[in-house]
Amino acid sequence: MRRAIWQGCLVFPVFVVVCSLLHSQNVSSQSLIRAHDPGVRGGKSAAGGPIAGLTANQQAFFELGKEDFAEVEEVDDGLGPRMNLDSCGGCHAQPAIGGSSPAVNPQVAFATKDGGTDKVPSFIKLNGPVREVRLVRNPDGTPDGGVAALFTISDRDGALGCHIPQPDFAAQVARRNVIFRTPTPVFGAGLIEQIEDSTILANLAASSTQKSQLGIRGRVNLQVSGRTISGVANRNGNDGTITRFGWKGQNVSLLVFSGEAYNVEMGITSELFQNEREQDPNCYFKSNPNSVQDMDATTALTGVTSVQNFANFQRLLAPPKPSSTMPGGAQSITRGRGQFETTGCAFCHTPTLRTSDTSSMAALRDQDANLFSDLLIHDMGVGLADGVSQGQAGPRDFRSAPLWGLGQRIFFLHDGRTSDLVEAIRAHQSEGSEANAVVDKFNALGEDAKQDLLNFLRSL
Repeated sequence: MRRAIWQGCLVFPVFVVVCSLLHSQNVSSQSLIRAHDPGVRGGKSAAGGPIAGLTANQQAFFELGKEDFAEVEEVDDGLGPRMNLDSCGGCHAQPAIGGSSPAVNPQVAFATKDGGTDKVPSFIKLNGPVREVRLVRNPDGTPDGGVAALFTISDRDGALGCHIPQPDFAAQVARRNVIFRTPTPVFGAGLIEQIEDSTILANLAASSTQKSQLGIRGRVNLQVSGRTISGVANRNGNDGTITRFGWKGQNVSLLVFSGEAYNVEMGITSELFQNEREQDPNCYFKSNPNSVQDMDATTALTGVTSVQNFANFQRLLAPPKPSSTMPGGAQSITRGRGQFETTGCAFCHTPTLRTSDTSSMAALRDQDANLFSDLLIHDMGVGLADGVSQGQAGPRDFRSAPLWGLGQRIFFLHDGRTSDLVEAIRAHQSEGSEANAVVDKFNALGEDAKQDLLNFLRSL
């Protein structure tokens, strides 16, 4: 009996030591496991179709708009003289038409398409993202911010006699005078358009104490002043209303957004933007404006302009459908949504805003827009500053990007600098950024909790 007890006393310490070693190894291995971006969510595209509840006529306008959005423009359509690509759909392609930059950048092949002799700038890569470039300063040092189109129609088929030089981007890069923008997804844009100014302002005022404690301010892209008629300074060309589309929330409506993009990205003039950006008559191959209302059309569909088609497509385009199980499983996604709230991410990326109950279109009326954005502009500090002002959005200000559809996006941030969601989150933290405290809270999470949050974001 004494011998058995003695043997037990010998065995027990050994067991404790072995268990302690195993536990230590397990903790050590867990400490090596870091939360990571699960990557682009696989499976079928969760976007690209029409919003539910359309009438037969509205469906027809959607299909026509989608066709025009995807169409490749030619010189005799008014393409150029300077442009970034020859179709809307080429830039807005991931994971479906209306999305963001695809993995393979079509701008590389476009440089020499149809006999073109343009060079591919150093910042345009085959593996993406699609980029627009803006110059920060004019040669005299004053602020610029305008789009410097990448390519020209010089020497392309149908452009006989047009010889304009491509900008010297190498010199601008050397001066650190370029910033980049990537295509913003337009999924669910009609719902965003129908969110009333009063709803945006009410959300701005909500949870003010908690926001203030985290250093979150935010403001609309509009400036109140002593204007004698409306009391609002018309700084955006939109009659004092709150603007909401674009990286800096600089456009008020999808019609303005579409007309500007048609003119800036493809060089095609319309009744909204009537003047060629390159004033060289040797490079005009269609009457100006290039796209106009057909006043002799016999049907409503055939009389719609391209700009109206683009706007209709975006207006009637459904928001992306989130996944309830991918990645990481339903429980992880549910926990991640909780972390999204408790860290403060939801204060800027507001999960839901309600559309107007007076919208003229039933499919857009009184709907929950689960966009994950407050549609406000926020100071993002020196790390994301691009030196460009648009409306009341200054060089460090950006609109809270809507996160719906993020699960199937490849490139993040306004310039597409990363495809890693963790890097994108941490890039929000820099001197002066309103997101600093929120990123601190994210960094303080355990690795499992971080992973849950990342899984939630990739489920959207």
